[in-house]
Amino acid sequence: MADLNPIAKRIHNVSPEPVRLTLSDGSSAVYQFSGTQFFQREFQGEGTCEDDDADYRLITSEDNESVLLGRKGPDDDGWSMVGEVVEAERTERAE
Repeated sequence: MADLNPIAKRIHNVSPEPVRLTLSDGSSAVYQFSGTQFFQREFQGEGTCEDDDADYRLITSEDNESVLLGRKGPDDDGWSMVGEVVEAERTERAE
């Protein structure tokens, strides 16, 4: 079996602790995922972002080479693409 996506593995290993995600556009924020899982090589997760009341979802691309972040706000009809995750690092909980 081919290797799992390294960014997805890092997010999965850190979760449910907070994780700082950096996107391909250079932006970053702290997310908390209530659940992450692999289905063979495919990855998905659901969670929230600090200072935002929207829901967030992670999925791998069709070729499993990228981890993509989607957002659905409380007034949104569907999910919108936020961007591609290029880095994930453990962060401390705010007290």
